[in-house]
Amino acid sequence: MYEELVRKEKLLAVIGLGYVGLPIALAFARKVKVIGFDINAKRVAMMQEGMDPSGELEKSDFDGCDIEFTNRPEDLKKVSFFIVAVPTPIDNHTMPDLRPLLSASHTVGKALKKGDYVVYESTVYPGCTEEDCIPILEQESGLKFRTDFKVGYSPERINPGDKEHTLSKITKVAAGCCPESLEVIAKVYELVVEAGVHRASSIKVAEAAKIIENTQRDLNIALMNELSIIFDRMKINTYEVLEAAGTKWNFLRFSPGLVGGHCIGVDPYYLTYKSKELGHTPKVILSGRQINDGMGAYVAQKTVQLMAKQGKDIVKARVLVMGATFKENVEDIRNSKVADVINELKNFSVHVDVVDPMADSQELQQEYGFGLLPEPGRKQMPSL
Repeated sequence: MYEELVRKEKLLAVIGLGYVGLPIALAFARKVKVIGFDINAKRVAMMQEGMDPSGELEKSDFDGCDIEFTNRPEDLKKVSFFIVAVPTPIDNHTMPDLRPLLSASHTVGKALKKGDYVVYESTVYPGCTEEDCIPILEQESGLKFRTDFKVGYSPERINPGDKEHTLSKITKVAAGCCPESLEVIAKVYELVVEAGVHRASSIKVAEAAKIIENTQRDLNIALMNELSIIFDRMKINTYEVLEAAGTKWNFLRFSPGLVGGHCIGVDPYYLTYKSKELGHTPKVILSGRQINDGMGAYVAQKTVQLMAKQGKDIVKARVLVMGATFKENVEDIRNSKVADVINELKNFSVHVDVVDPMADSQELQQEYGFGLLPEPGRKQMPSL
């Protein structure tokens, strides 16, 4: 498989061309022949013109790439190595929403042939690839797992907005369903990952590694958030405390803040879901989630308290929120906790104006019920 891909006798496909999938597809397209597949025809049309719908990549990043963008499932029938990089969100009840992943598995299964490889990059709970995805591949293809096709898992580590820790510079974790498949999958990724590939002992180990990467960060930030609440009541500056504590060689440097986005604020719920299914309630992880999910409302409440102390008429007050995406310098509004701040301020009858040069006003209106001002000081909302 590896040699045939390198010689461009066989094709590689990336399924899902968002923040994760498109950089992977373009990286491979400089080494092998690639099909980039996405169900969104509008996004595909933009990529065919050398534009990244997510706003992360430059037009020049498409140069020199041997890639065909398509939203036609039948185009996948000529592919032999599939990489699935679709979103794995949570629903309104913080339960895993596997619909995009399972839909992608149906699509790949219908194109699967004997000797093909399927590698999942989407973040899931341990066991999901083998228990939920592989049966669909078998059902749709009529083929036998391991005997007719191989499956692996290699969790994504793309960080939107981060120009330093890019795909080629971050060690890639890879796992396969057998030693042979692991070696093939690892060698394929080594084509584009200069930092090297860590070969995990099993698919479940690789799935679990991805989940705890973000769960660990979530818990550390939750600790900082809780400390900031405590120190606020003590009239102590949290950042001065962290600066002093950070002089110790083994102090972990985390800061309080809003935890949103499609990773840190989502992935722990995949682990807690599976844990509960197995009969264990994960108290520490859920406590961290409770703290972080409540910080948007806390920020708004503190803002209103400070306004009241200054003698402001809350009902007549106007608050300007600068930034609506889940973090700075990205266009991604998924799971943005800024919306929690805004909604809580509105609960106090505060008039809120929002500006953000990166975000799309119509997308925010559809997702959260508020739009953007074109610039600070403009009191008329733009027409949508």
